[in-house]
Amino acid sequence: MTSSNSQLVTIQLPTALRTFTDGLSEVKVEAATVEESLNKLTELYVDLKRHLFDDDGKLRSFVNIFLNDENIRTENGIVTKIKSGDVIMLIPAIAGGVVIE
Repeated sequence: MTSSNSQLVTIQLPTALRTFTDGLSEVKVEAATVEESLNKLTELYVDLKRHLFDDDGKLRSFVNIFLNDENIRTENGIVTKIKSGDVIMLIPAIAGGVVIE
């Protein structure tokens, strides 16, 4: 169910997740929050859900979500409100790097 203050938002997907969206690099949904946007996305592309959420329905820790270049974890998290024209970017964390001693 879409809330009454839904806005049209674009969700950008990294290459690794496009396998689950029929190759689409972005998907537009109507929603009021980041969480509702992701729920709409995973309703459209069911196989994507297990890559974004754990068995308890919590966002996986290695999935970083940016709303207009701002990490939602530093804002209000997954319940961050959106406005029309916003862009949500899904960015999986990348392991690796160098050890600094």
